[in-house]
Amino acid sequence: MLEFWTVYVDIPAVMMADELLHLCDVDSLSADMQKREQQEFTASRRIYSRARRRVFAQFVASKQAPASSGSGCVWLCCGHTHTDPASIHRHASSSHSAEIHQLTSDSLKLQKTHGDSLNHQTDSDSLNHQTLSDSVNHQNTDGDSASVCAAAGVCVAGSADVSSWMPDMSHVSEHELSSGEGVVLLFYCYCLLPDPQLISRWQQQLCTTLRLTGKVRVATEGINGTVGGTAAGAELYMQTMLRHPAFSSMQTEDFKRSAGGAQCFSGLKVGVHREIVPMGVDPELVSYRSAGIHLEPQEFHREVQALVESPELQADTILLDCRNFYESKIGQFSCCVAPDIRKFSYFPDYVDQNLDLFRDKRVLMYCTGGIRCERGSAYLRSKRVCKEVYQLKGGVHKYLEQFPDGFYRGKLFVFDERYAIAYNQDVISVCRYCSQPWDQYVRCSTGVCGQLLLSCVSCRVCGLTACCEECQESSREQCQCTRSRPRIPTHTHTHTAQNSQ
Repeated sequence: MLEFWTVYVDIPAVMMADELLHLCDVDSLSADMQKREQQEFTASRRIYSRARRRVFAQFVASKQAPASSGSGCVWLCCGHTHTDPASIHRHASSSHSAEIHQLTSDSLKLQKTHGDSLNHQTDSDSLNHQTLSDSVNHQNTDGDSASVCAAAGVCVAGSADVSSWMPDMSHVSEHELSSGEGVVLLFYCYCLLPDPQLISRWQQQLCTTLRLTGKVRVATEGINGTVGGTAAGAELYMQTMLRHPAFSSMQTEDFKRSAGGAQCFSGLKVGVHREIVPMGVDPELVSYRSAGIHLEPQEFHREVQALVESPELQADTILLDCRNFYESKIGQFSCCVAPDIRKFSYFPDYVDQNLDLFRDKRVLMYCTGGIRCERGSAYLRSKRVCKEVYQLKGGVHKYLEQFPDGFYRGKLFVFDERYAIAYNQDVISVCRYCSQPWDQYVRCSTGVCGQLLLSCVSCRVCGLTACCEECQESSREQCQCTRSRPRIPTHTHTHTAQNSQ
């Protein structure tokens, strides 16, 4: 059954535009009062127009259905089949204008009935969960099935049945989901999710149904995940994500693909967290909305090329790797500054203790898929010491898809059982014990400290399978590797340029 999702909008004066016209006797007002009333009228009209556009979009979406050919979609309304968006838009405008107006009015009046249930959203986008839930229940008693603020791109708290967000599985066989080419998807989306528990339940059910393994973090600020499965399962997962109203801002290119599969993960882990990437700073204090300027891979490539070819530019520009030390150890951009930090949650302290490094500089930031740069660049910008902060859109993953032999040399570290994926043949790291070129990580053999180790085959054959001499002799959680590394380094290393095509 098709659902219509009602939109709730914050209304400062809680007054409809037509009501304001009726109440406002312009001739009897002073000039100041006329100006104030005109401002209120303009604001109310703008609110109504925005709400109507969102209701119109959701009305059109509610008419969408899969095409009989199996690919694409059509829109079914009033006994007619519309095959393109322009057609259904014209039909809705001409034949359903009064209905859309009524739906818009009802949603605004419902907001008025429940008072100021949404705090002012211009900057914080924070929601009162209970009021929204009550609003949903109010709609349900009138026969409507409102569970999602789809047009606003947010999911409302409530008892929605997540099965309504599941894909049609009638055309997919069990064999397609369990055999064949394997794929790993990496993605994130910053968006408002007032009920992350609901999204978490849906993700758990969706991944299980599609036989996907991996890790998915959900928070009120959005979703971050990496999942693996067959090509068929991964494709259905992407399609389902893109159709969900809460993730309407996502596009197909926001999913980074690499060869892999369900075997790349030990299982499926879906959970609700405060942050979708753990930086350790309240998202309300440092928001992704304050992130740096996004550069497409081509633009970022030109910036790095300028740095490599003109070393004098390095006095004005810093190429900053905001990943962990074990990631940059096996792969990095030429001329980068790679902080020797063990966790991204250490990055804010690293910035605080190295502000002079960034003072009056242009900063070009990068990470694996782009998500750490969203909050990391926002934190750096909040210090107001840089000339400007830029970030690589889509991260190294997207860059290497276009420039496999560009200025990033070595492997790209990934957080699954593969540990790394290769786009070029360069090996920039060495074995922990014999210093021969080596870039294939294994876990410390003690199974206690959990450190990643670069130990070549020859050294492992000789029994050198622990991350340090201390672990080699006895197992302990805090070994020499951990204790000898400063939590927050006060110096960095700028790597020299390497040959690149």
